[in-house]
Amino acid sequence: MMDDSQNTATSRQKASETGSPAAMRARVSAAYAAESRHAQEEKWILDHLPLVRHIVHRIAGHVGNQADIEDLISAGTLGLIKAARAYDPSKDAVFKTYAYIRVRGAVIDELRGRSFAPASVHGQVRRIRQAYEQYAAAHGHPPDDEQLAAEVGISLGQLYRTLEEARRQHFLSIHGLTDDSPELGVFIPPDDAPGPEDRAERKEMLERLAEAIRTLPQRDRLVLLLYYERDLTMKETAAVLGVTESRVSQLHAGALFKLSVKLGANHEQQ
Repeated sequence: MMDDSQNTATSRQKASETGSPAAMRARVSAAYAAESRHAQEEKWILDHLPLVRHIVHRIAGHVGNQADIEDLISAGTLGLIKAARAYDPSKDAVFKTYAYIRVRGAVIDELRGRSFAPASVHGQVRRIRQAYEQYAAAHGHPPDDEQLAAEVGISLGQLYRTLEEARRQHFLSIHGLTDDSPELGVFIPPDDAPGPEDRAERKEMLERLAEAIRTLPQRDRLVLLLYYERDLTMKETAAVLGVTESRVSQLHAGALFKLSVKLGANHEQQ
């Protein structure tokens, strides 16, 4: 065992090492690095708060649940904070890309476990689709929204509500929240397909999609252009078109339904 003099000497040596200029510089450097990291995290968070709202409004445009906007923004903001804390510039992509993935995931997670529409919606959509195809076959051109509603025997408002709910369920199914709708890959193969046959299939499918879009009414085409190519939210699209946000949601849901009918018909002809 060490005597008192040995203990005293050891303590003095440790104190000397701890208080040495090198040790002090190391502590100052570590404190400065921690403070710099904290400041950088705050900057990332503040700079990307608008991104949270943008993501939320785009997702809300699909799920059609405007009443939950603030809850989704809170979830997205928490996702942004966690992204800033976990981000490693040496391993991850640029922060905006990393944050987008984390925020979007947080918002999608917030929707998990909520009560969604009953399966009867799918039966209603099948009725609407059959009516659409029967009208087009009988008249030589597709019906407009009013004609389609009349063909099905429902009000125009009910038609839009059904198509909006179908869009919501399809969006949620893509993210694994329901199992009722097919994945997007059923219609469009991934763009990283390795073989020439896969690339040719994707090219052909994109050509069909472009052709189907060209057959849509002008306002439907404009909604898709603003929402997907220009990356506007439903609210921003409404401002451009001079209509309400709910009307843009109706046009968007209707356009996607018409595209699905057209692409489905093309697929069945192959």
